[in-house]
Amino acid sequence: MKTTALAPVLLALTLGGCLSFGGKVPPSLLTLTPTQPVAVGQTQIATSGTVTIATPAVPQEISTLRVPVRSTDTSVAYVKDAQWIEPPSRLFARLVSDAVTTRTGRVVIATRLMGEPGASLAGDLRSFGVDAATSSAVVTYDALLQRDGGKPVEKRRFEARVPVSPIDATTVGPAINQAANQVASDVADWIGR
Repeated sequence: MKTTALAPVLLALTLGGCLSFGGKVPPSLLTLTPTQPVAVGQTQIATSGTVTIATPAVPQEISTLRVPVRSTDTSVAYVKDAQWIEPPSRLFARLVSDAVTTRTGRVVIATRLMGEPGASLAGDLRSFGVDAATSSAVVTYDALLQRDGGKPVEKRRFEARVPVSPIDATTVGPAINQAANQVASDVADWIGR
């Protein structure tokens, strides 16, 4: 009787070492950090208008937490033990928000407020990984901007490439961070003109 009652417990304990409810987490996770962070305690007043920045759309290749490596035009692999802390689209949107705030002085809002007359930025994050053929981190963003006052929508492609070698979990994060910061700065300057 006692052996029969203990059997499920013993089975659960022995299987506990075999089962895994998720992939192996790498030793550290990657994130983006702005080269020009917003000052702590800074009060902003929307004298020069506001900008609503939408989280960009992404292809399946980068809608994951893993870091893609394009070895050919039709082949994608992922960097071993390299993983973002959150989806790249959200990391990038936050980086662009910080760049717009620091470089233009405009107030950035996450969602358009009712009747808010400011500019709005949306777009597609087309590349956010590594190109193995050129050994470079690549960030490509197709931006759509509607400026204040309902002016026609403008579209522009931004891209930055930063050398990365070797391509591994320790080198890809800083290189992509540098490329993303360059694109974010270029987008902010475009909005600010």
